[in-house]
Amino acid sequence: MIRTVSLLPAATEMVGALGLMDQLLAVSHECDYPAEANQRPRVTHCEIHGKGLPSADIDRWVSEQLQSHGTLYTLDERLLRQLAPDLILTQRLCDVCAPAYGSVAALAQTLPSNPRVLNLEPKCLADILTGIEDVAKAMGYPERAIDIRSRLERRITDVMSRVSGLHRPTAFIMEWADPIYNSGHWNPELIRLAGGKAVLAAEREYSVRIPWEKLRAANPEVLVIACCGQGIERTRKDLPVLERLPGWHQQSAVRNRRTYLADGSAYFSRPGPRIADTLEMLASMFHGEAYGDECSDPRIVQVY
Repeated sequence: MIRTVSLLPAATEMVGALGLMDQLLAVSHECDYPAEANQRPRVTHCEIHGKGLPSADIDRWVSEQLQSHGTLYTLDERLLRQLAPDLILTQRLCDVCAPAYGSVAALAQTLPSNPRVLNLEPKCLADILTGIEDVAKAMGYPERAIDIRSRLERRITDVMSRVSGLHRPTAFIMEWADPIYNSGHWNPELIRLAGGKAVLAAEREYSVRIPWEKLRAANPEVLVIACCGQGIERTRKDLPVLERLPGWHQQSAVRNRRTYLADGSAYFSRPGPRIADTLEMLASMFHGEAYGDECSDPRIVQVY
């Protein structure tokens, strides 16, 4: 048994998909899926998590915290020492998504159990699938990833087949609403595979702030608002901010009722096994005719 701690929600989902939750000792404060993760002790803490602050205030706090402290999270060092893990799952792709990798690696070196720190750093869909294999191997069951990857690849191929030859609408995934950020890394690739054309975002690149005037000028045919770390109802609270922007109601995606809310926390900002769900959701938004009914996916909310 490889005694494992996950500091990353996507990694926790991988452990669950692999059927290895019995080896998972503890998780981060954001790990909420599968449900069994909520029964594990939490080894990370974030000062503003769950406080319901306005998005602009969260963005300001994050920027100030990273500049002054280099991380948004604190680690429960005492609990980690008690748990004595053999393996810690984390990432260094984004300091907003998990504790700073350097802090985790430095702490791991001081633990009596001398755990391995596995860095998951996906920038594209293939990296996510490989990450599942890496976790399975690190936890001692490499064969369990074979079927999972195969099933995910079949779902991806099915989406690509369904949308092949159809009109490719321009699309923008909004990762944050106040201020506006695009959604980078794997999401522009998912837009392409789902039969769309990403605007103001490049595959494998970091998410960056986008001035409203640039998004207004790009005028995408489809707009997906999937804020990082936020569910649909929390994201809905940002709509009044967007509606006050000059020209918002004249945007093509708003006028033509092709603006959607989606769960950024569960699907768009979490590079785990549910990434195939994310792809299917996008395809449903872009090409509802290929799925029997436009926006028939219950995980999507059409707001305009």
